[in-house]
Amino acid sequence: MHKLGISIYPEHSTPEKDKAYIDLAHKYGFTRVFTCLLSVSGDKEKILREFKETISHANALGLEVLVDISPRIFEALHISYDDLSFFHELGAYGIRLDMGFTGSEEAAMTFNPYGLKIEINMSNDTNYLNNIIDFQPNRENLIGSHNFYPHRYAGLSYDYFVKCSERFRSFQIRTAAFVHSNDATYGPWPVTEGLCTLEMHRGLPIDTQAKHLLATKLIDDIIVANAYASEAEIAKLSAVLRAEKFGLNIQLHDTITPLERKIVTEEPHFYRGDVSDYFIRSTQSRVKYRDEAFKPTFTPNIRRGDILIENELYGQYKGELQIALKDMENRGKTNVVGRIRDEEIFLLDYMEPWTKFEFFID
Repeated sequence: MHKLGISIYPEHSTPEKDKAYIDLAHKYGFTRVFTCLLSVSGDKEKILREFKETISHANALGLEVLVDISPRIFEALHISYDDLSFFHELGAYGIRLDMGFTGSEEAAMTFNPYGLKIEINMSNDTNYLNNIIDFQPNRENLIGSHNFYPHRYAGLSYDYFVKCSERFRSFQIRTAAFVHSNDATYGPWPVTEGLCTLEMHRGLPIDTQAKHLLATKLIDDIIVANAYASEAEIAKLSAVLRAEKFGLNIQLHDTITPLERKIVTEEPHFYRGDVSDYFIRSTQSRVKYRDEAFKPTFTPNIRRGDILIENELYGQYKGELQIALKDMENRGKTNVVGRIRDEEIFLLDYMEPWTKFEFFID
């Protein structure tokens, strides 16, 4: 089961604002909270006072709070990896190790008496995870998440992201990655050029980022890295997670007929199994509406991402819906009724035969 999460940075905000954001996330079914001790200085009591109130509020609503730390923080707060009582007292669900130890320590930490989850950094394609596994951890308490990157162009490349994620998948470790809100204004550091795991996501709508992560089948949990995402963005993420079908955001052309609009927006669609390089075919509409008229309307040459309905010049194919995968010549037999939003056209590469899909009009 996939989970959604938000991030809070108490040192840059107030408990009242953070609690209101947690309430909003809870309203839309979010169940995870990421927070950060990497940039916080002070003694244990000060840290406890600043974090405990907000974490307690999240816990009361059933949200799981993971705290990002590093070995330096262990040192600064005089915490030992074999005594995680500090984080238990804080109310944390688990801790995320931004930088790890040798493998033995992480494995030992998974046996902590409080049942705290130990989340490790996924954004390095090294034998780090293998080392931990060699030390026989309690895998129930071992999870992973990718980094996020505030610096433009510093995010992970897609191919590298896949390699790192597949390593965790091979050990059946729960995975997470970060998306960024285009409405949020800050993260843990001064640089704010978006805050995402994948560089290709920077600047994309938040729901498009989430659709992509789910389509890779490599990520379990999706967390908004920066604060505060707007309610509209939170709602969109919730809708992506609840959706039973693969959804694509589209624009329809003014030339679309009422029947064609009904086919696009109301009829069920699935990717026909005998695959073509040129288009995704959804053929049930041509059966259901075989006695209806489909006059030629708007028939320009076809571009990848166009939504097509064959007109009556195509004989028995009239009424069939297609999504163009390649540019094609149009000989007047195909009505171009709409188009996938440009930022989502790349998602077509993740659709597979028999995928059930639907369209959402912007």
